[in-house]
Amino acid sequence: MDILITNDDGINAPGLAALERAACGMGRVVVVAPMREQSMCGHRVTTGSPIRMEQRAQDRWAVDGTPADCVRLALRALDLRPAWVLSGVNAGGNMGQDIVISGTVAAAREAAYHGLRAMALSHYLIRDLAVDWLRVGEWAGELMRELSGAALADGEFWNVNLPHHPPGTLGLPERLPCHPARSPLNVSYAPTEHGHVYTASYAERPQDPGSDVEVCFSGRVAVSRLRIG
Repeated sequence: MDILITNDDGINAPGLAALERAACGMGRVVVVAPMREQSMCGHRVTTGSPIRMEQRAQDRWAVDGTPADCVRLALRALDLRPAWVLSGVNAGGNMGQDIVISGTVAAAREAAYHGLRAMALSHYLIRDLAVDWLRVGEWAGELMRELSGAALADGEFWNVNLPHHPPGTLGLPERLPCHPARSPLNVSYAPTEHGHVYTASYAERPQDPGSDVEVCFSGRVAVSRLRIG
């Protein structure tokens, strides 16, 4: 089967490489990813100007556009019809209020609009703790195999957030189904001579009971079934 991989951290991101390793034994892997980081671009698409595509290798394309652009180009310009569309693995969580601004999630959502099986994967980050990207790839592969057998209704897709544990040997943590957190991030704006500067502590965000934030922050894998619209 064909597997399309994209992200919003850019084609050279370690999370994308981890996802490629996870998928390489499951079928033909085609990478169509942004040339550069497109974090927090949401579901923005490019319609008023040409979108440059560069073929970097066989089945590997870099796009001067957003993650949603990448999915559209893969389907409409490259004529792919993948069995899976995987987006990530994002360096940073995409939970609760993050979902609507995440380019990672937008790529999976775009695929779901086309009736394709899709999953966004993100890795929560704890400051000053290294990420074991080799282990992330192993976890992603296990999750793909697990969720391949789970039925999705029309318009549904997966949003998965991995917890941050110290590097080293560790099997895939407990997986829990959960809903996106409803509480907003605690943000503040510091006034400066140039305007107000956004500040926030991601680690101190509210942990709504049963939410993706509570599950992921407790060291488990947050698995949410989302719907388009």
